[in-house]
Amino acid sequence: MTNDSMTTQMPAPRFYDLEEHEHPEGGSTMLGFWIYLMSDCLIFAVLFACFAVLGGNYAAGPSPRDLFDLPLVAVNTAMLLFSSITYGFAMLAMQAGRSGLVRFWLAITAVFGLAFLSIEIHEFAGMIAIGATPQRSAFLSAFFTLVGTHGLHVTFGLVWILTMIVQVGRRGLIAANQRRLMCLSLFWHFLDIIWIGVFTFVYLMGMLR
Repeated sequence: MTNDSMTTQMPAPRFYDLEEHEHPEGGSTMLGFWIYLMSDCLIFAVLFACFAVLGGNYAAGPSPRDLFDLPLVAVNTAMLLFSSITYGFAMLAMQAGRSGLVRFWLAITAVFGLAFLSIEIHEFAGMIAIGATPQRSAFLSAFFTLVGTHGLHVTFGLVWILTMIVQVGRRGLIAANQRRLMCLSLFWHFLDIIWIGVFTFVYLMGMLR
């Protein structure tokens, strides 16, 4: 048998499956988003650990008692908690198939989120105005990094909310939009949980030091 005949008889190697398998719609999206949330948990865990180590190093500078306005922080916390409630109403409206009501509650959620960010920016601006900048002490470096990272996440969440308001308005509550709203729900409630940790660990415990 010649080399040419052997070549023609041997089947070519196949590196793929010709028959496609059934996959649940959106399953990979939700799994991927849970993996992302777990990575975000690790990021915030590291930031909390850094604050635990550095939070008591004031370098003869201002301490939490000198900087924090607990009533204002409590109002800020209420804004984020209310936004989680209104987002829950949006999810209930989604289950009822009422796209207009979904957009309404998303808009209310965005208003509460903007109020939260505005108060946080006001707090940062007040600290910087009196010289309490991130480079002033290890405590302030850890504070601005932790709270600022959470604020960046809230900003991203607000952009996502506004995007979903537009998407639901254009395409309605299609399966893809419902899946995106569920991912956004996980993300927004995750930010709420992280902020409760910030409020307790950074602000309340900081005032007790």
